Parts: sequence; structure tokens; C-alpha cells
Amino acid sequence: MHILGLSGSLRAGSHNTALLRAAASVAPAGMAIELYDGLRELPPYDQDLDREDAPGPVADLRERVHAADGLLIATPEYNYGVPGVLKNAIDWASRPSSASCLLGKPVAIMGAAPGNFGTVRAQLALRQSFLWIDSRIVTKPELALFRSHERFDANGELTDETTRTMLARLLDALAAKVREAHAPIPALAA
Repeated sequence: MHILGLSGSLRAGSHNTALLRAAASVAPAGMAIELYDGLRELPPYDQDLDREDAPGPVADLRERVHAADGLLIATPEYNYGVPGVLKNAIDWASRPSSASCLLGKPVAIMGAAPGNFGTVRAQLALRQSFLWIDSRIVTKPELALFRSHERFDANGELTDETTRTMLARLLDALAAKVREAHAPIPALAA
């Protein structure tokens, strides 16, 4: 099971990127998590550039999303919302809407922030986008890691066992969505 991990943070010491690395260490058997690192190279979404020969970084993102069995997104929260670079990536990946690589794609969303509310509002906004795109969203369990600076050590390693347990449960739920997406559709009785 191949999962593509997207961090909505470009910061070198990002807790969201560290959360994705931690996810790879607690993933269930048979699940591999690849971290996407091309967010910085994506141009701002421009419908004039959204054609068959889309810019190279856009084509690469779409190919990686298409090849993945599911997505694991770790988002910070900026001004009560989704970071622009992450929303931009989702906008590029969601086009063309009738043949989007996100159509029916299993998606789990999580996030880490130093404040007391974690990334609750950013995750809610992301869920709305994925509902419109018709992706298969993991709704439970939720992982909105608050006071994230207290849960990672100086090397960016997740040290909080409760968070590791919650992360493992989120990945189990994502694995179930992937299996559901690949399950054969039962024939209708005549």
C-alpha cells in the first residue's frame, strides 16, 4: 500500500513534516509512506497553464497522486486556515475535475501546531475541499496535535507515545479506506 505524504509546511524544522516522518515509523504492515517534497516548485494555480502539457512540477504531482493508493496530509494552520502552498497543490491535483487524480482517492488529514487548538480549522477547510473533489475522507479518528513543540525533541523525533498511538490509529483508518476503494463492487441481483 503506497501512501503519498504531503506536508503543508515549507519550513525546514516543520512539526508537520516531522509528523509525516513519524507516520512512516508507525505505519501498519504493508504500508509505505513516501514524502512529497515538490510543494515549493509548484507555480500558483493558473487556468491558462492548466492544459495537457502542464508545467513539469504539476505533471509530477499529478503522477505521484495518481500512482498512490492514498494521501496523508499534515497541515499547519495559518490565520485559521490552510496554508496557501498546500491549497495550491490541491487545486492543481484536482484538475481537470472530471478526471482528477484525487477523484475517489482515500485521504487522511492531520496537523500539528504550537497553539492550544492544533489545526482544527485548517483540517475542516481541507475536508470541505476534498468533499467537493469527491475523495474518500477519513473522518475518524482526528489528529489535531496541539502544543506540538512539546511533543518533538530537538532532532524532530516524535517523543509523545499518546500521539504515536493516535497516529497509528489514523493510519489504520486510512488503510481501511484504501482497501474499501480497491474492493470489488458486488454484482446487483437480477
